[in-house]
Amino acid sequence: MLDPKFVRNNQELVKEKLKTRKVDPAEVDEYLQLDQQNRDALTKVEKIKAQKNQLTQQISQSDPKSEAGQKLINDVKKINGDIKSTETAQEEVAERLHYLAVRFPNLPADDVPIGPDEASNVEMRTWGEFPKFDFEPKAHWEIGENLGILDFDRAAKVSGARFVYYKDAGALLERAVYCFMLDLHTQKQGYHEIIPPYLVTGKTMFGTGQFPKFKEDVYTVESTGMTLIPTAEVPLTNYYADEILSEDQLPTYFTAMTPCFRSEAGSAGRDTRGLIRMHQFHKVEMVKYCKPEDSYAELEKLTDNAEEVLRELNLPYHVIKLSTGDTGFSSAKTYDVEVWMPEQGIYREISSCSNCLDFQARRAMIRYRKADGTVAYVHTLNGSGLAVGRTVAAILENYQQADGTVKIPEVLQKYMHGQQVIK
Repeated sequence: MLDPKFVRNNQELVKEKLKTRKVDPAEVDEYLQLDQQNRDALTKVEKIKAQKNQLTQQISQSDPKSEAGQKLINDVKKINGDIKSTETAQEEVAERLHYLAVRFPNLPADDVPIGPDEASNVEMRTWGEFPKFDFEPKAHWEIGENLGILDFDRAAKVSGARFVYYKDAGALLERAVYCFMLDLHTQKQGYHEIIPPYLVTGKTMFGTGQFPKFKEDVYTVESTGMTLIPTAEVPLTNYYADEILSEDQLPTYFTAMTPCFRSEAGSAGRDTRGLIRMHQFHKVEMVKYCKPEDSYAELEKLTDNAEEVLRELNLPYHVIKLSTGDTGFSSAKTYDVEVWMPEQGIYREISSCSNCLDFQARRAMIRYRKADGTVAYVHTLNGSGLAVGRTVAAILENYQQADGTVKIPEVLQKYMHGQQVIK
């Protein structure tokens, strides 16, 4: 959530920034009006309660059967009614205020390009050379099916569309990819490996910003109200929920490989074939907690951590800075890393690295105690390191050979028992 004091003290700036994120300035005006009403009501309640305390003290010093005592008792009864009616009105205002507050997205950073959608994103850098083929490159799903390592048809029979069976070398390749990623993150980049819960509470989903706005995008177990995680960002970011860290605990880096479950609501007709947009997929996630003054530097490091995976795999990619209209709800600034897919002849997103500032920390109540004893919210960051299925897809397409085989990137061969080619 946004800092209420910042919103009050920077009203026009907040309206201007949120407008670039498709928030009507009238909603900000309503929020500010309700915020003032709520604070006025709370002040009024405190004043009335103070009057009640004075009268109660006077009653204790008087004869309750006397005329003066009876008047004091009646005055207290009237004040009790005033307190109840004022508190009821205040609670109604607070409810609407909260409704608006939890639906405002984060404020974009000053250097985020302004634009309505992905067309306004800005390319920051490119890496690697596109593979050169003396044949027409095939799509990864065709390669995988021809090699007998991906089976979409039987998965559809069992679970429906957007599911897959990995088989034999396909399953081994998927496992090799995420084992390599986890080793890189933990052995070289300084992350602590976590195996988190895959089912979380609504409060946990609220903490990272998925709830209440994006409930239609997830799978919820009706009998329990628990939600299957859409990303490991959710349990990793909430690891320190409702806690106060010490300053020397920052920064802290976590990584985890988990299955991710997404309903893909609204994606009908998009990426209906292959591994790009699945209801269930594996992803290696990176999450950082840091001090506010360090978070933008940590974002650059986080993005490079994701890029290093692709450099080690020798997969061409570029990095783009997302526009205000394309940036995720909780993020103030996001870089997308997109890998080259030869069959389509385009880059496709494989990692999204975001600085959420204190937006998630306010929702999940994650704070730290400074050296001077004061308490402040931490800043949280998250990024994919990487989406495993999409990495497998990129390997199949970029390393395909004319005879239908696929070379295995050198860094993965030790994870595949020395195998160099998938035949």
